[in-house]
Amino acid sequence: MTGAEPSVIHCDQFIAHPPAAVWRALTDPELHARWWAAGDVRPVVGHRFTLDMGPWGQQACEVLAVEPERLLRYSFAPDSLDTTITWRLQAEGAGTRLFLEHAGFDVDSPLGKTAFHGMGEGWPGLLRRIEPALAAEDR
Repeated sequence: MTGAEPSVIHCDQFIAHPPAAVWRALTDPELHARWWAAGDVRPVVGHRFTLDMGPWGQQACEVLAVEPERLLRYSFAPDSLDTTITWRLQAEGAGTRLFLEHAGFDVDSPLGKTAFHGMGEGWPGLLRRIEPALAAEDR
């Protein structure tokens, strides 16, 4: 977790797969469930879906912006956290640099502060799970 903004999580991860494969990891529901959470994610602006966050329940999301194989942005948990997740993909050599920005945490509220710290610690590990999920798909 880096960045000067106190309520924004920034992470990036190199993934040894081309942007098209990383895009699938972000937008294919079956593949998405292998590295993060089950849900009917689709790269269509206005599409509403939920992510099954296990002990934290079903979290509502709505796709806000799509640039195929370059950018995906959606609202996350508008009824509680009211944050926004933005994924940016950048080709890097034979792979992809995946950038995550998770913004909008209300760190003045107990829920927002707890979520910000928990997700700030959790995101790097989740991003590292994408490459193994893609490698398993290749087999």
